[in-house]
Amino acid sequence: MKNVMKKLMAVGLTVAMTASLAACGGNAAAPAADAAPAADAPAAEAPAAEAPAAEAAAPAADGKVKIGVSIWSSTDVLGSQCKLILDEAAKAVGADIQYVDQGHVSEQVTASVEQLAAAGCQGIIICNSADSEMASAIQTCNDNKVYLAQFFRIISSENSPEIYKMAQESPYFIGAVHEDEVANGTELMRILTEDKGCRDIGLIGWEQGDATFLGRWEGYKKGLDAWNSAHPDDQATLSEPQYAGTSSDGGRQAAEALMAADPNIDALIPAGGGGDPLQGAIAAVEGAGKTGDIAIVSTDFLPDLGERLENGSMAGESGGHYCDPLFAFMLVYNAVKGNYSVATDSFEDVKFPYLYVSSKEDYDAYAKYFVDELPYTQDELKEMSELSLSDLEAKAGSLSLADVQSRHG
Repeated sequence: MKNVMKKLMAVGLTVAMTASLAACGGNAAAPAADAAPAADAPAAEAPAAEAPAAEAAAPAADGKVKIGVSIWSSTDVLGSQCKLILDEAAKAVGADIQYVDQGHVSEQVTASVEQLAAAGCQGIIICNSADSEMASAIQTCNDNKVYLAQFFRIISSENSPEIYKMAQESPYFIGAVHEDEVANGTELMRILTEDKGCRDIGLIGWEQGDATFLGRWEGYKKGLDAWNSAHPDDQATLSEPQYAGTSSDGGRQAAEALMAADPNIDALIPAGGGGDPLQGAIAAVEGAGKTGDIAIVSTDFLPDLGERLENGSMAGESGGHYCDPLFAFMLVYNAVKGNYSVATDSFEDVKFPYLYVSSKEDYDAYAKYFVDELPYTQDELKEMSELSLSDLEAKAGSLSLADVQSRHG
């Protein structure tokens, strides 16, 4: 796999930057991107609402397990990384996989689940944009007897108690694989305030109400409060968020708006959205001639992050979490195979760790084991598919640079 991932990410980035305005911006429907589709899979443009209901998802004609992936984009920076590891996992276990890109547009998120269920998927993994979408997704999977798991997301028990209860009681919702976003935001704010000396910080979100963004925002504010409490004479500020959607143009416009509103701004946090909003924000700072003067931290590693940390266009980043959907895939795959039972009074809550880098040296160490090659070999992916549920959860929580070095070094 040497250099394969780096090349594919570069291709994905090029596609994403040219297609992001159409696929991710505004409220236009995002196109479907299918890998190894079944022969009878419906056309991407067919209205999912018209798909006939089924008693249970029919197995593929060749007897393979078929897993559907509802994702915001399979071609942007993070999405292409996710697709690469998922394709390798499907290959390792002999499963078919089908993607639908839904752009985090709510109507398309819910329709994507209906489309994948109608296409004969026996399991679906989903990166939704809001808890409200999960009510429809869970109901669709219950009706069609299709197993479901979230990645990069978990339903909030506090903000969406009824949907959370619905997920607990569903015999087909197996669980969620996600990061500790509050801790992520807290650490990025610490990097800005403590390591980089920033005090006037602008925030760029992607979608209002997105559960992941809200968690990161809570972490940014928690980190800010920690700094200000410890330094009463050296206070830092954080703006209200400018929302960018999931396009690079949206990120550029949001950064320009923040810089215009506050000429003294010395840091930006493009909170996420797949990597494209970050690209746009970097371009805006470069266009304003303020590279190095405005520190940028974000989540979702860029393929050229090492160079950007060296030239000052990035100050730090959290990422390396593109294997998150891999574990959601394994949860669903094993449920389909009958290896994992699904509780009807709870669901699996799998925590996945972030990696943090704030220097070129940090990133070079990461790139060796996560970019130049995948952190899991085909044999390791096959072995992972045979782990018990508790061992799979432990495997997810243990992924780190040291873990990969110990296995591949």
